[in-house]
Formats: sequence, structure tokens, C-alpha cells
Amino acid sequence: MTSEYFERLWQAVTAGDEYAAGDVAVSALGAGVDAESVLLDVIGGVQHKVGLEWAANRITVAQEHAATAINDRVLASFGYMLPRPRANRSRVAVACVDGEWHAMPARLLAEVLRLRGFRVDYLGAQVPAPHLVAHLHRTGPDAVALSASLATRLPAAHATITACQAAATPVIAGGAAFGPDGRYARLLGADAWAPDARAAADLLAAPLPRPRTGHQPLDDLPHLADQEYTLVSRTSGRLVKNVMAGLETRVPAMREYTLRQRQHAAEDIAHIVEYLAVSLYVGDEELFTGFLTWTAEILEARQVPAVSLLPALELLRGQLHDFPRSQALLDAAHTRLRDTLT
Repeated sequence: MTSEYFERLWQAVTAGDEYAAGDVAVSALGAGVDAESVLLDVIGGVQHKVGLEWAANRITVAQEHAATAINDRVLASFGYMLPRPRANRSRVAVACVDGEWHAMPARLLAEVLRLRGFRVDYLGAQVPAPHLVAHLHRTGPDAVALSASLATRLPAAHATITACQAAATPVIAGGAAFGPDGRYARLLGADAWAPDARAAADLLAAPLPRPRTGHQPLDDLPHLADQEYTLVSRTSGRLVKNVMAGLETRVPAMREYTLRQRQHAAEDIAHIVEYLAVSLYVGDEELFTGFLTWTAEILEARQVPAVSLLPALELLRGQLHDFPRSQALLDAAHTRLRDTLT
């Protein structure tokens, strides 16, 4: 029953028609579609498609932003379309990790929890850990639902999980950053993980286990003792600059790049360094190789030869000759990418 409204909402958001988008939600509810399905299968489903269509280069960045903004405004008015639910369950603070601007998954969870009778403090995007902890001390929620979409936010997520647990508040983690199977949520010590909003609401229906106390982030990730993550993170700007300079020698065509093309190339290299650093943090080769494979697909969809990534990885390896874990990650990514492109 939701497929009809999914298609109508998709047409509305891609046309930039906010009023038509709002009408879809009203019509679906009026036709008897349950509110949770409207939230997750219609609005959330369309938002997921927006991301896929952007990645495939079938819609522009501007269209993606406009569609997201319309979906967000529909969500903002959603609570006014329904009778106010009676809050008879526990209190949950819903927040995005510091630096995480993709707030839609957290917003959808907050609305689902409200529908199910939870008392919800929705704190929105990019919540610094100290501010979140201050909120916990002031309001005393029963749990924190922590959302992150980008894997580069995992170190910040780790610090936030540890800080919340030190405040005696359990944390349920969710979002693409934590992996499709929740492996990074478990690695970073979250008290629970859920693959989607429905599963999170189900888990929160019962009290989460008491959080661990007295541990530090290094206790979870002993490999950080080698300092590679810290050193790569701190020198990222220099690494990007040196790789860009080397590419101009290895790829002569780059010398003719426009300023905008150079900026895009530098941004791509910066993302590679950022994902290398976070892969060092969690100690997972698949995170880095998966990111490079995805990046290659994005470049090819935009008719940019993904083979250009190979010399960038080689140059970065040369910059990190004293970093064995970094070199192993770069070698694995180079092999995976070369095999994918040939």
C-alpha cells in the first residue's frame, strides 16, 4: 500500500514541490497507512533513493539538497498531522555524533519513538560530547540513541559512547557509519546496536544493559598504541599537499586542471587520507578498501577515470613509508581497486 505514496513523494521532492510532498503524507495517513510506515517506508524510503540517485549521478547535488530539505520539512510537520501520543515509556535522548550533519536517520527514529509512547529529547545534528553529557546530567534519560552516517565520525562516536557511559547512561548506536552488521558499534563499546529505527524502538522497549564503567577508549582498541592514527590525522594537510604535487608529475594532464578541478582532486585525496585514518582507528582493512571501491564507482558515474586513484594511493604510500599498518591498508586497497578496474 505504501508503494503508491512512495512514488508520489518521489515525484514531489524531485520536482521541488513542498506542498505536494506534504499532501502525500496527509493522503497516506488519511487512507489508513499507519504512521510508522509513512515515516520509514515512504519518507525514509524516498530519502534513501535520493542518496542512491545522487551516487549514480542521476540527480545533481542541488536536487539532492532540495529533496532532503523538503523531506525534512515534511517530517517537521508530521507530528501535527496526528493526535499527540501519550508518553508512557522511558525517556530517550536522540543525537547525532559531533561532526555528523546527516540528521534524517536520527529524526526518523525520534518520530518513531514518539509514536510508540517514548519521551524523546531530539537534539539534532552535530552534538558535541560535552554538551550531550551536560544534557544527560540535567535530564537523566534512560538511554542515548546515537546516530552516525559517515564512518569518519567513528572516533568521535567512540569518545561520545565512552562519555555517556561514564555518566551512567547506556548507548544504542545506529546508522551506516557503524557498519551494516553493527561491527563498529560493538568494537567501540556501545551497549546495543540496531540496523534501523524499528529495531531500535523494539530494543528500547526493554531497559538496556548497564554501561561499562572505568574503561578508556584505548582499552577497546589496543592497536592505537602505535600512534599511526594520531600521526596520520595530524599530518593530513601535508599529506594531501604532497600527494597533489606528486600527481602533477605522475599525471601531466593535471597541470592543465582548472582551479575547480584541482579543488575536487584535493578533496578526493583528503577523503582518502581521512578514511585511511579512521581505518587505522578501528583496525579494519575492509573499511578502507570498501570506501575506495565506492569512490571509484562515484567517479566512473561522473565520467572521471577511477584509475587515477591508483597513483594517488602509491604516492600516499611513499609518504607513509615508516607506518606499517598504513602501508598494509594502502596495499590492500590498491590491489582491490586494480582488480576491480581491470
